[in-house]
Amino acid sequence: MNQLGIFMNFWEKNWIADHAKYIRKAAKLGYDILEFQAQALLEMSDERILELKKIADAEGIRLTYSLGLDPAYDVSSLDETQRQGGVKYLQNIIKKMELAGGDLLSGVSYAGWGTPGVVMNDKTPYWNQSVKSMKEIIKTAEACGVTYCVEAVNRFETCIINTAAEALAYIEEIDSPNIGVLLDTYHMNIEENSIGDAIRLVGADRMKNFHTGENNRTAPGRGHLNWDEIFGALAEIGYKGPIVSEPFVMMGGEVGRDIHVFRDLVENPTEERIDAEAAYLIDFEKKMLAKYGMR
Repeated sequence: MNQLGIFMNFWEKNWIADHAKYIRKAAKLGYDILEFQAQALLEMSDERILELKKIADAEGIRLTYSLGLDPAYDVSSLDETQRQGGVKYLQNIIKKMELAGGDLLSGVSYAGWGTPGVVMNDKTPYWNQSVKSMKEIIKTAEACGVTYCVEAVNRFETCIINTAAEALAYIEEIDSPNIGVLLDTYHMNIEENSIGDAIRLVGADRMKNFHTGENNRTAPGRGHLNWDEIFGALAEIGYKGPIVSEPFVMMGGEVGRDIHVFRDLVENPTEERIDAEAAYLIDFEKKMLAKYGMR
């Protein structure tokens, strides 16, 4: 049965917040997973990490982690010193995840989040640097029991992996049981010719996480994406992994700046209003899973 999750920054305008609060909130709303930005682990003491793990275990919540890699640690950089610094940074995150009992890292974790400010006729040099880095990083993931998902994201957020086909080519070069693909409906809506075909191309064995969000990053069902196509394809491949929703609906703060949200996408987005949207969201996804025999 697919676990359903929510990203903490549905509620919060800054990347770091009161994780314990949202662990409890996710449980109360009926979610199985709370996902948050992995770099926050590096700013926590080991005692705090273990405390959050204890709270999550008590609430029956699985903690998973996402990352938009700080460009200062770009592991696709042509600057070898910067690349090596990024490798060490990501290895440290993975070790903190092991302490937290975390086993799943996703996101733009194979390059700095954003695109190089250069004229580019060939991205091969950046790709090769990223692959070289990942072959080092994945050894730490294997030792720590962490599955490392590379996310295909849109052209405005990376130049390395934009499509399902590119994600597959990338993980084939790494050749590790601890690397997989994350597809995200928001990004697929921009980059793929067919969302259903992209899901079928990756398949259940290589897709280790799946993000949902509308064409404009509101909650699934609030925009124009074809959710019958999406859940039908997930059912067709027999996908049993996590489904984590990643809406970003509020302007302001670090999140609004980084995600480029310049208007509120939920009217009067108080905490209570966002809670109501989160309740709607999980009900929508449970109904879609049931409709396609996945729950």
